[in-house]
Amino acid sequence: MAAAPVWSVDPRTGKQREQVAVEATAQEVDQAVRAALAAKDALADRAVRAAFLRTAAELLHGAKDQLVEAADAETALGPVRLTGELTRTCFQLRAFADVVDEGAFLGVVIDHPDAGATPPIPDLRRYKIPLGVVAVYSASNFPFAFSVPGGDTASALAAGCPVVVKAHPDHPATSELVAALLRRAAERHGIPDGVLGLVHGFDAGVELVRHPLVSGAGFTGSIRGGRALFDAAAGRPVPIPFHGELGSLNPVVVTEAAAAERAEEIGTGLAGSMTLGVGQFCVKPGLVFAPSGAGGDRFIKSLTEAVSDTEAGVLLDHRMRDNFVAGVRERGGLPDVDAPVTPGAGSEHTVSAGFLTVPAARLAAEGEHDLLLEECFGPVTVVARYEDDAEITAVLSRLPGNLTATVQLSAREAAGEGRGAALLAELTPLAGRVLVDGWPTGVAVAPAQHHGGPYPATTSTSTSVGGTAIERWLRPVAYQNTPQALLPPELLDANPLGLPRRFNGGLEH
Repeated sequence: MAAAPVWSVDPRTGKQREQVAVEATAQEVDQAVRAALAAKDALADRAVRAAFLRTAAELLHGAKDQLVEAADAETALGPVRLTGELTRTCFQLRAFADVVDEGAFLGVVIDHPDAGATPPIPDLRRYKIPLGVVAVYSASNFPFAFSVPGGDTASALAAGCPVVVKAHPDHPATSELVAALLRRAAERHGIPDGVLGLVHGFDAGVELVRHPLVSGAGFTGSIRGGRALFDAAAGRPVPIPFHGELGSLNPVVVTEAAAAERAEEIGTGLAGSMTLGVGQFCVKPGLVFAPSGAGGDRFIKSLTEAVSDTEAGVLLDHRMRDNFVAGVRERGGLPDVDAPVTPGAGSEHTVSAGFLTVPAARLAAEGEHDLLLEECFGPVTVVARYEDDAEITAVLSRLPGNLTATVQLSAREAAGEGRGAALLAELTPLAGRVLVDGWPTGVAVAPAQHHGGPYPATTSTSTSVGGTAIERWLRPVAYQNTPQALLPPELLDANPLGLPRRFNGGLEH
């Protein structure tokens, strides 16, 4: 039986553009994983790894025009957005190269023997080593930053782990182009091109997470797909860590004082955030608490005007478009739900942005309105009008985990007066990133960043953005009473590599 073809599709028309590849068989997945494993030793030298990552960034940047054109043809995200995303991706690769050079991620700790301790302490030396081959599952909405060259791949390679990527069907041609550039970068530094494998097809993705030589996996996508892979990873004879980003509602609380002080500014800001990228960001604010009364009415008026001025847009594929249209129709048909700007179908291939309003009391208890507490992928948000703080608390207590949670405060509340601190305390258990007077869209690549959150936002406590994302692909090992001649250079007393470390209880600088 012939392998199924993989086509590049134009989301603006729904028509096939070109056949890019064929879906990988189980044998081909096995070959990709074994080739990746064979390349592992070539990543052992940290200097080589860092140089590889920098060369990858250089080659991606050099092919910017070709890559952006290819990605736009497959995603309709637009050259401006895609150019920015590719620039971010190159920055992220260089940032991980810096992390590799610094070496703190190795977590070196050395304790000399202490016979006087209770119990006595032997000679112990601890650091972190790469897990092995990592499976990466590309995201639909970020063809660069969360796909073949994205954060999961960059952090795994930085950790010393070769990668096999399961390409997303929404941008297979872009995936092939990027993979070729990463392999070229590897070859320049003597690393076998198998260090970056690429497979296509649903069945290939399942085979990949089940492969006995795969040691970890990273995923960005839907709750349904991510949970199935998570269960497969946990159900293996030897379970592996699965770092999945699955879904998030990203609640926003607008206090009564904030609405009274700057309702128009908040309404305009929300419109920009919820419609950015046609609402296809994992951190899109999907549930907003706004007060009843004059301040809340001004906020709704501002939001209505701003969203009404938003042009219809194209979603990543027609399946997503159909799900969005059906989803907003079902939500809009619930009792006491209004649509000041009706979201839904635009033309045959586009969707129109909009938002729904509902009394917060409708969400405070289990019932048919629970649908409004589920993520709807696309340019729509739900505004829950509350009568008092108790209604906010009641609804927040029902929310699952999120990537972000945001509070919009008045100047007085931001200065520490009023309910600001209490709201932050309520929101912190719900999310991995808590924002004050900002909007969650836009995830900075920075050492202090955390892009994750309680389930179902993610399946682990790790971040997929920022330098600490490298920790997902490492495991600690301690050597006890091991002669200096047998130790890896990272654990020698003399510290020949100049690594940051803890030595006999103190932090060396």
